[in-house]
Amino acid sequence: MSKTTRPQPPEPHPADTHDLIRVLGARENNLKDVAVELPKRRLTVFTGVSGSGKSSLVFDTIAAESQRLINETYSTFVQGFMPTLARPEVDVLDGLTTAIIVDQQRMGSDPRSTVGTATDAHAMLRILFSRIGKPHIGSPQAFSFNVASISGAGAVTIEKAGRTTKERREFSITGGMCSRCEGRGTVNDIDLTALYDENKSLNEGALTIPGYSMEGWFGRILRGCGFFDPDKPIKKYTKRQLNDLLYKEPVKLKIEGINLTYSGLIPSIQKSFLAKDREAMQPHIRAFVDRAVTFTTCPECDGTRLSETARSSKIKRINIADACSMQISDLAEWVRGLKEPSVAPLLEKLLHTLDSFVEIGLGYLSLDRPSGTLSGGEAQRTKMIRHLGSSLTDVTYVFDEPTIGLHPHDIQRMNNLLRQLRDKGNTVLVVEHKPETIAIADHVVDLGPGAGTAGGTICFEGTVDGLRASDTITGRHLDDRAALKDSVRTPTGKLEIRGADRHNLRNVDVDVPLGVLCVVTGVAGSGKSSLIHGSIPAAEGVVSVDQTPIRGSRRSNPATYTSLLEPIRKAFAKANGVKPALFSANSEGACPNCNGAGVIYTDLGIMAGTATTCEECEGKRFQASVLEYTFGGKNISEVLAMPVSEAEAFFGEGDGRVPAAHAILGRLNDVGLGYLSLGQPLTTLSGGERQRLKLATHMGDKGGVYVLDEPTTGLHLADVENLLGLLDRLVDSGKSVIVIEHHQAVMAHADWIIDLGPGAGHDGGKIVFEGTPADLVATGSTLTGEHLAAYVGK
Repeated sequence: MSKTTRPQPPEPHPADTHDLIRVLGARENNLKDVAVELPKRRLTVFTGVSGSGKSSLVFDTIAAESQRLINETYSTFVQGFMPTLARPEVDVLDGLTTAIIVDQQRMGSDPRSTVGTATDAHAMLRILFSRIGKPHIGSPQAFSFNVASISGAGAVTIEKAGRTTKERREFSITGGMCSRCEGRGTVNDIDLTALYDENKSLNEGALTIPGYSMEGWFGRILRGCGFFDPDKPIKKYTKRQLNDLLYKEPVKLKIEGINLTYSGLIPSIQKSFLAKDREAMQPHIRAFVDRAVTFTTCPECDGTRLSETARSSKIKRINIADACSMQISDLAEWVRGLKEPSVAPLLEKLLHTLDSFVEIGLGYLSLDRPSGTLSGGEAQRTKMIRHLGSSLTDVTYVFDEPTIGLHPHDIQRMNNLLRQLRDKGNTVLVVEHKPETIAIADHVVDLGPGAGTAGGTICFEGTVDGLRASDTITGRHLDDRAALKDSVRTPTGKLEIRGADRHNLRNVDVDVPLGVLCVVTGVAGSGKSSLIHGSIPAAEGVVSVDQTPIRGSRRSNPATYTSLLEPIRKAFAKANGVKPALFSANSEGACPNCNGAGVIYTDLGIMAGTATTCEECEGKRFQASVLEYTFGGKNISEVLAMPVSEAEAFFGEGDGRVPAAHAILGRLNDVGLGYLSLGQPLTTLSGGERQRLKLATHMGDKGGVYVLDEPTTGLHLADVENLLGLLDRLVDSGKSVIVIEHHQAVMAHADWIIDLGPGAGHDGGKIVFEGTPADLVATGSTLTGEHLAAYVGK
């Protein structure tokens, strides 16, 4: 009897063996020779406390190398126009695929940038109106608020058949820009009394504009221009002299043998200050602009930014300004109703973009919303729009906390989107703190155990159930649930808000209790920020900590940002009898070889530049002579190398006692940044660390009311507990704390909740609940109530 031979399974094809992304010896930032294998075409979530090394591994190592390798496939000519990327500190990176990064960076805060211009939806609308709008007024640029209408004529020289001839040519460009506000939607009026003291002369220091002093080149120009007498009080100027000082257009002059340009104060201010977005200004410039300049809606275009001609062309009684001001969900319905075969492909693409907004939970926005006003979470989801419905597969999508700014109700929708991207055959890498998103992971990588130098190692790798059973910080806190308070504080007063109608608010009247922890909740786009930031001005006694990211170069560090270095420099100077400027690496004490940077940067053209440690100061940033001066037994470089917790003890007692420095360090410790070194560059801090650094800085402000906008952003589950303790201490010290928040732990810990809704955009803008968290859970009448009840297990 013959034996049947069972067929052997075929050998796997070599191309199918690359199912892992392998990382060996990663040392970027605080990573300590990390080795990890990530499954492809799966959803991997990276967890760990803020500052543990998640972003260093995912963004600075895996995604950065993928992008660098893609850039190298282009010609050197093209690479010359692209940002140069250094190779990450890693031994082996295998199995990489094309990485698409969707990060939390705020979208450009240029005043001309809107949601429509940032997502190409506005460009498609412009083409649509230029093709089927009635009356026809011109090309797509006739509907652009960034293109001005200009015309001209003149003679041009042309070579024809070896002869040079002159011809008269005329040209005209029809743009959509409003000529009055130049496409900004607002006009500004400048208060002249805030620019100068009319009783003084220029030489006596009449100008009160930041940076406009009579010293240096500016003073030379004013003295040498000859348009007015710099020794005469401004109030005695003739009409012409005052006009030249304030309004004269730029004119070239020769002063002291040098060619210079003179410009009146108003044009200079408009060019140097008002061309920038307010949020991008330095604090003292912003204070001057707030004091001296009033912005009002442009009376000519009514804030639409568009000329009357651009607004005259309509489709079904709707012009392009009306379309851009519509809520995107309504605009999608309007586009769906257009049946024009001649522009069918355009309508299909536009509708797909608008539907993607709705699908991702941003249907409440409008296309004319300035992109600089979007929160970090909204900006990140707006960037996701172009990837939804993409036919690309085998791509690595990298997300940085995609649930930021999302109500628990919206997190489920985001989770579905992440699953969809994975199910199309893509590798999805997510840095996340929310347990709802950690729960859907196929694979979890937990970094830690601590933050900064105490982190940078892999504590756990495996499934969510394995993480839950592990003894890591994330595993222990994964199922943490804050309980409702047994008793709540009694308000000591109230802040009355009456008739609030900013953005989508509907004439809201509400009393915000003082002396307690009050939490403002509601789905994204329900009107929380509009109510609080729009109705509680950052006036005397109100400290507002919003979500604007802190800015800082590699020369900035926690010591400079918090003004901690000021008392330290003075203490060093007093103890050694020298100038404080010697103890600044950005001033006289800087190492002359590296100019106080600690490293020497070499630009290599299209190749990534290199940074080598300065041989003269060995990376200490200061001159050798400065390091000989000590205070409390330590030199300035050793002090800047200290962690916050060690520095707090050092400056708190004994020879190193500096009360002003000790107070600032105490606040940094309170927000959980005890592990940061004082001289660590701000560019190396994670998003959560920057948020807490900002909070610590504002805790020193003198104010009775604190307004915090999503302070849990970037915080690990374990850090949220510390934050709740900090909020309690603030309230117990007599402060009133108002928190805009989505995190259920903060809601449960509140004394009073104000819930907005019921939906987003024009479906929101109303108060749907006011009361204690226990009452909200008991009634369960709102989306927030339902999710909070599920969270506390009621």
